[in-house]
Amino acid sequence: MIKENQRWFNFIMVLVDVLVISLSLAVSWLLRFKTTMFGPIGGHLPVQNYLLFLIFAVIPVYLILYFSFGLYKPRRTYKTIFSEATQIIKVNIVAFVVLVAILFILNQPDFSRIMLFLLGIVGTIFAIIERFVIRSFLKKIRSDNRNIKHILIVGDNDLAFTFARKIRNNPYLGFDVSGFLGRSNRVGMEIEGSKIIGSFSDLDNVLENNDYDRVVLAIPLKYYYKIDELVESCERVGIKAEIIPDYIRYFPAQPSVDMIEDIPIINIRYVPLDDSLNKALKYISDYIIAIIAIIITSPIMIITAIAIKLTSKGPVIFKQERIGHNGKPFEMYKFRSMRVQSPNDEKSEWTTKDDPRKTKVGEIIRKTSIDELPQFFNVLKGDMSVVGPRPERPYFVDEFRKEIPKYMVKHQVRPGITGWAQIHGCRGDTSIKKRIEYDIEYVENWHMGLDLGIMIKTVVKKNPNAY
Repeated sequence: MIKENQRWFNFIMVLVDVLVISLSLAVSWLLRFKTTMFGPIGGHLPVQNYLLFLIFAVIPVYLILYFSFGLYKPRRTYKTIFSEATQIIKVNIVAFVVLVAILFILNQPDFSRIMLFLLGIVGTIFAIIERFVIRSFLKKIRSDNRNIKHILIVGDNDLAFTFARKIRNNPYLGFDVSGFLGRSNRVGMEIEGSKIIGSFSDLDNVLENNDYDRVVLAIPLKYYYKIDELVESCERVGIKAEIIPDYIRYFPAQPSVDMIEDIPIINIRYVPLDDSLNKALKYISDYIIAIIAIIITSPIMIITAIAIKLTSKGPVIFKQERIGHNGKPFEMYKFRSMRVQSPNDEKSEWTTKDDPRKTKVGEIIRKTSIDELPQFFNVLKGDMSVVGPRPERPYFVDEFRKEIPKYMVKHQVRPGITGWAQIHGCRGDTSIKKRIEYDIEYVENWHMGLDLGIMIKTVVKKNPNAY
């Protein structure tokens, strides 16, 4: 029944996607051939040609890519639209390349490439809106106790209770914990709103007399010898057992599995930016944003450079060695905000709120973060990203890597001008441990929407620790 419902849901989703893709092509056609927004209209192919291309190329290509990029998988566990939006953006980029290649193979030079480009943009916007509406509707009905799936949790330890608590605290998931199985001396106890309805040995009887959608095994490592027996009990009644490993604390935000022959290997550190397409998207967006930022802020940078030169001795641009991607050092640029220091002081001195080394101009540009603007040139050089963990000096990296677990994880992506930790106030003389928690959260959960949100908050939110 569950699989049948999922098939019907996927069928409806495919129909809606076909309508949205068709609407996107129609809007793109109108924008290109019924307006002069994108150049002179001139002569163009009849509308029938575009309809045929829609039916025999556009729709099949998009649907294949939607399946390939996992856009028809159940999405109960998606908290936000951003992760799905990232996949939709990827689909439209790949679709544009594939469709242009098809036109090249078919030798269709008169087919409008501009219209295809517009299809990519309009299709992305419409698909994100479509998915947002559908997911919001599903979350709403699940929060109203409809479309609920019932779960039996096998386990009575902290792992099992933590899982049950998350289910209860997030009604949008559409799950209900119908009960626990545990040790015989704990039967009848109520925990996290559900009772321990039997012992491990009662699993066969409980499954025979109840209708569960999912059985989740959440047992400690010392009881793993029971796994085979528990899984066989589930399979006898046709229910797929699911396991929450007791070593889950070592897992990243989004675990991934590699296969060597027939042996699965769990990666304990998932980095979305290891993906080639994600990496390309971020690099292109960084390059474009850096160029735009340099053009817009060039008057401010010129005025700042003049003010520094007139009010204090020393260079306008301060260069300092920092540790970047994969632990490689690079020279980071800033407007000089302090008096010229000895190299040893620069390496190991931490900036404080009322630091006496700051110049008068330096006080202003540090509070407004104007001193960071030259780092857009670091972005163009490829040393940095617009958004990412802030890079640190080698002296502090050597100290922190000994004291703080997972400190070096932040170096698995390019460092940024601003970051997830910075918009949460972790800047300057603040907790390094807290900063690293935010940095790792960013590294493991990156998507384009997250970068956009960080950039917006950086601009609109004043940071009290900017000094």
